[in-house]
Amino acid sequence: MDATEIGLWGVPLAMLGGAIRVSTPFIFVSLGEAITERSGRINLGLEGTLVFGAMTAYAVAVMTGSPWLGLLAAAAAGLCFGLFHGWICKFRGVNDIAIGIALMLFGSGLAFFFGKPFIQPSAPDLPAIPFGGWSDVPQVQAALNVNVLFLIGAALAVFLWWAFRNTRAGLILRVVGDSSDAARAMGLNPNTVRLIATGIGGALAGIGGAYLSLYYPGSWTEGISSGQGLMAVALVIFARWNPLGCFAAALLFGGAGALGPALQSVGVTQGYYLFYAAPYILTLVIMIATSSPSRSLAGAPGELSITK
Repeated sequence: MDATEIGLWGVPLAMLGGAIRVSTPFIFVSLGEAITERSGRINLGLEGTLVFGAMTAYAVAVMTGSPWLGLLAAAAAGLCFGLFHGWICKFRGVNDIAIGIALMLFGSGLAFFFGKPFIQPSAPDLPAIPFGGWSDVPQVQAALNVNVLFLIGAALAVFLWWAFRNTRAGLILRVVGDSSDAARAMGLNPNTVRLIATGIGGALAGIGGAYLSLYYPGSWTEGISSGQGLMAVALVIFARWNPLGCFAAALLFGGAGALGPALQSVGVTQGYYLFYAAPYILTLVIMIATSSPSRSLAGAPGELSITK
């Protein structure tokens, strides 16, 4: 590419690289929430889980020198948060939305309290695979420098799409999510299934948090999540609880989030910051577009709180 071609392709390349980087936490949080909501439970506490997972991963990586141990610690922390949420919600009269909001605040506050000593130290990063090595153009190399968690998230989306349709565990999850009475008639315990699903969802959200602190943006700060845990809930609804749809929607959200930095990278210095609001505007538009007083959401689990 000559200088003119590089300038012409600058914004698309920057958006491609940005979409891959920004979408990765969305992928894990949305897939985790898709599992949880397929069981008939909504978890709004994933924002707190995401932040606490980011802090846990960073702290463990700083202390051990291993980003992989930090990743495992974040997954374990998310699992604990998810199991706690699932355990509380099994009691009669408990509202899962209210509990999720409480745990969101609890997780964020806990992360801020324990994370203060780790704001300054530097932690090792998770590795990335340079798929752009074939090119001499720096913009292409940067756009195709893909973190391994993105690839794992893509494979996980395909696996969950297949598992929901073709495995006994997927069938059990869908039956419990659609009708507790039908699940009990089959000899299943809905509370146990939802507890496991919520725990798995929390673990995946913790992994999403680990990506934030150990790769992009690659540091621990109190405002690291920027509401991504909450936006992921809207993303799941937009994707109609389909894992492949979650992956595609995550890329869409990631591209929207990368628009501002992409414009800045090619020298747009006036007004580009307005595009930083694109993911939030997109979330609002999606929530309005998927809401209707006269029809139910297509594909929504029957036991989900938002469908009642």
